[in-house]
Amino acid sequence: MKKSKLSLLLVLSLVLSMFLAACGGNKQEGTEKKEGSEETKEKLAAEQVLNVLESSEIPAMDSVLAEDTIGFTMIAATMEGLYRLDPEQKVIPGVADGMPEYNEDKTVLTIKLKKDVKWADGSPVTAHDFVYAWQRAINPDTASPYGPYFMEGKIKNASAIVKGEAKVEDLGIKALDDHTLEITLERPIPYIESYLTFPLFYPQNQKFVEAQGGNYAKTAANLLSNGPFKMTKWDGPTATEWVLEKNENYWNAKEVTLTKINFNVSKDPQASANAFTAGEADITPKLAQAAILSQYEGDPALLRYQEPSIFWIKMNQKNPALKNENIRRAIALSVDKQALVDDVLANGSIPANFVVPKGFTFFENKDFREDAGEYLKPNKEEAKKLWEKGLQELGVKEITLTYVGQDTETAKLTDAFVKDQLEKNLPGLKLNIEAVPFKIRIDRENNKDYDLLFGGWGPDYADPMTFMDLWLTGGSHNNMEYSNPEFDKMIKSANEDTDLAKRWKTLQDAEKLLLEEDVALAPMYQRSVNLLINPKVKGFAHHAFGPDYSYQWIKITE
Repeated sequence: MKKSKLSLLLVLSLVLSMFLAACGGNKQEGTEKKEGSEETKEKLAAEQVLNVLESSEIPAMDSVLAEDTIGFTMIAATMEGLYRLDPEQKVIPGVADGMPEYNEDKTVLTIKLKKDVKWADGSPVTAHDFVYAWQRAINPDTASPYGPYFMEGKIKNASAIVKGEAKVEDLGIKALDDHTLEITLERPIPYIESYLTFPLFYPQNQKFVEAQGGNYAKTAANLLSNGPFKMTKWDGPTATEWVLEKNENYWNAKEVTLTKINFNVSKDPQASANAFTAGEADITPKLAQAAILSQYEGDPALLRYQEPSIFWIKMNQKNPALKNENIRRAIALSVDKQALVDDVLANGSIPANFVVPKGFTFFENKDFREDAGEYLKPNKEEAKKLWEKGLQELGVKEITLTYVGQDTETAKLTDAFVKDQLEKNLPGLKLNIEAVPFKIRIDRENNKDYDLLFGGWGPDYADPMTFMDLWLTGGSHNNMEYSNPEFDKMIKSANEDTDLAKRWKTLQDAEKLLLEEDVALAPMYQRSVNLLINPKVKGFAHHAFGPDYSYQWIKITE
């Protein structure tokens, strides 16, 4: 799931590590420090218990059904796949015993597994566990939101299985023996190794899953882990607290220092900051709002970094008004993005006139954005003209739209700002905002039960494609009735092209088509993350793609 070639992966890793080091590091470094010329070891706290606040509940803990950052982050803490990212964004073996071996055209990967890997119940993790999980993910009966999206056109026979033209057993993954996997691709994938770090590809214990039946992964009691931690308390998707404890059967348990992580949901940033100041939390959710962040400016506990996540307004063309290009373009041009990031978020986020983020993917040492344009820049005068033209074309004088947002305090402020901007700049528009919990927002999006929806996307692997193939006709993450055969053709070409320079240009042209020509959606901002972390917490790692964080390297010092 990473960049184009291994050399590009190394470029990205270097750029990311340099950038993150400049803004405080992508981890809080280890257990040793130097004082003068004398090296002294920091003493570990007697109690290795971490208290973390999150801004939302966990929608799902089934690795083949999850589709959100919080879910994937918790799954990554309790499970382990073939590979994972280390604190420097490098792909390292997890259950795999080394990197893949390839055939001549790099369409067949042979991966050896470690022989001492166990599930939390002591049973062995085998190659068959991966085959079972992958087949379950692509099985149409499972209705995995990520299985088809991730595998079609990449893993052999995945597309045919989705269409009902092949059996689940025909998927391009085989267990040659208990500790050898063979993966067959439809075509060479330049970012395959980091692609395989994604939680969709984690193993599942068939005996355990089938014994749980429909209850699998619904609560902590219905989960079986093979990762650094195991979930010992979680009452399901509505739970506002959960607990992870060290998994003593994890193959690398000797390197895991934390014994317990307590999680609580806090949707109010000021309440989160207050809990941190009171010593009730060691790590806060991502914070915004100037009034909060100004209290910690210069504080060593504040970690700030730009992340490659883009937030946007999706426009559901199932609504006849939003099928009108002038109406969509008017909406996209009406919001003052600079005011949004400066006055509402005030957390270092930057306006986004694009879909592929800045500082994320590189080819020949050049950022994707360097040769790509910026589109749909705010223009309120033009927006009003287009709006009036669109109303005339529709034969109406006013439009009422349902706008689905989230129920956190930051989301409510953002949505109120967007509502004010749109209604003020587009006479005759009325927005009905519905602020809902994260899981409900995902369900509404998947079911296309909205007119406008404020959402976003964090990358799954380090390649522009992780943002661009979201908008394919009928795609599982499109969910807004957008369709353009020319766009589909460009994405198909980029997927198949072995000329990396040509592929890069095709993706840039596809982004222009998506935004400038079709106005499929309205990008708003690229987020900057602000976290408060107890200075005694060392080894915290955050990632540029896939799950947000890793907890397994954390140590708490006195």
